[in-house]
Amino acid sequence: MSDAIRAFIAANTDWSAPPHTPEIRLRLASEIYPIWRMSEEALAEQGVPPPFWAFAWAGGQALARYLLDHPGLVAARSVLDCGSGSGLCAIAAMMSGAARVTASDIDPYAVEAIAMNAAEAGVAIAATTDDLIGVDAGWDVVLIGDLFYEKPLAKRVEAWGRALARRGALVLAGDPGRSYLPKHGLERLALYEVATTRELEDREVRRTAVYRLTP
Repeated sequence: MSDAIRAFIAANTDWSAPPHTPEIRLRLASEIYPIWRMSEEALAEQGVPPPFWAFAWAGGQALARYLLDHPGLVAARSVLDCGSGSGLCAIAAMMSGAARVTASDIDPYAVEAIAMNAAEAGVAIAATTDDLIGVDAGWDVVLIGDLFYEKPLAKRVEAWGRALARRGALVLAGDPGRSYLPKHGLERLALYEVATTRELEDREVRRTAVYRLTP
C-alpha cells in the first residue's frame, strides 16, 4: 500500500519550497484542482481525507518560520507536530535541533508524504496515523499548524492544548485568522505576511500569527 501511495504522491506533486521557508523542500501540488478532484472521486471511497498534505498552508508556514528563527524553543526537546500534513513544522523542528519529533496525521497519504519530505531534508521524524489529540506522551513542545478551521476539531484541539499547557508543555499554534481560533488565552509571539493562492484562500497574502496557548 505504501508503494502505491508514494507513487501517487510522486505523480501528482513536485518538489517545491514554500515561500516563507525556502530552506525546506516538500512534495507539493503545483495545480490545486486536479489532485483535489482525484481525492474526492477516488480516495474518498477509501475513507481518505482531502489532500491537505499537498499544500503548505499559511499557519504551518508561519509556525515553521518561527521555529527556524528561534531554534532555542525546540533544541534538545521532544516535539509533537499535530495534524502535520506535509510535515513542514516537524521538519523545521528537527532542523532547529529538536531531540526527537513525532508527526501525527490521520491521513496515510500525509504520513508517506512526511517520510518523503523528511528524507529530502535529511532529518529523521517518527510519523504516525494515530489520532493523538487528547493524548499526553510527555512532549516538551506541541505544534498546531492551521487546525482551527472546523468547529468540532478546533474545540478538541483547544481543550487538549490547554491541558498540555497546564502541565508545562509549550504549545505553539500558527493561524491566519481561521474562524474557530480561540478568542482568549493566546499570547501572540510573531506576525507574518504569508503568500498564498486564491485557489486555496480568499486572498493572495494572509496575515498569519504564531501564538502560545496559555493554560
